[in-house]
Amino acid sequence: MAEEPDSVWTRPKRGRRREQPALSQEQIVAAAIKLLDADGLDALSMRKLGAELGAVATAVYWHVANKDELLELVVDHVYGELEVPTITDASAWRDGAIASAISLRGIIQRHPWLAATLADVGVTFIGPNLMAVSDRILALYETAGFSTIEADQASKTVIGFVLGIAGNEAATLTKLARTGETVEQWVAKAMPAAERAAQNHPRMRALYAAYADYDLNTADDDTFTYGLDRVLDGLELRLSRLT
Repeated sequence: MAEEPDSVWTRPKRGRRREQPALSQEQIVAAAIKLLDADGLDALSMRKLGAELGAVATAVYWHVANKDELLELVVDHVYGELEVPTITDASAWRDGAIASAISLRGIIQRHPWLAATLADVGVTFIGPNLMAVSDRILALYETAGFSTIEADQASKTVIGFVLGIAGNEAATLTKLARTGETVEQWVAKAMPAAERAAQNHPRMRALYAAYADYDLNTADDDTFTYGLDRVLDGLELRLSRLT
C-alpha cells in the first residue's frame, strides 16, 4: 500500500492534553489569516502567530505540525468563501462561470497572499472546502454539456486565467500597501520614465497615448472582463461543436 503524503488532512488528529491551553484550530486559522492579510506570506511565522494568539508556539504546534500544515488549513478556509452557483439549465452555465470567476478574483483581492501560496500548498486540494467547491464547479461545467474530463479542463482554464490576472493585481495591491501610494500616484510617478523608454517603440508610444485619458479606477475591471469573456467565448465555441 502506497504511503500517504504528509498533510494536515492525512495526519491522525491528536487528542487534547490537559496541560495545553484552550486554543482551537479555528482560532489559529483566523489569527493566521489576519496576519497574512496585514503583512503578507513572508511575514507569517509560527512564533509571530503564537504572539498574536497570546500563546506559546508549542500550543500552536499541538494543532499544526509546521507552517506548511498551517497554510493548508488557511487556504482551505479561504476557499470556503468561493461562491459557485448551482445551475440546472445548460443555458445558464456562462453566467455561473462568470459569477464564480468574479468570486475567486474577489477572494484574491481580499487576501493578496493567496495567489502566491497556491503553488506551494500541495495536497491542500483534498481539504473539505476545496473538495466541496471543486465538486460544485465540475457540476456547473458538466451541466453546460462538457464531459467530466472536459469539465475539469474547462474549469481549470477559467481558473488559470483568473489566477493569472488576479495574481498580478495582488502583487500591485501588495506593493501599493507597502508604499502607501494610490494607483494614480504610482502611475503618475512611473509614467515619465515609461514614456522615455518607449521613444523608439511606436506601438508602445501609441498605447500610452491611448490610455492617457483612461479611468485607472476601472482599468483592471475592464481588462478582467475582456479576458474572461474571450475565454468563455472559446468554451462556448467548443460546446457548440459537441452538440
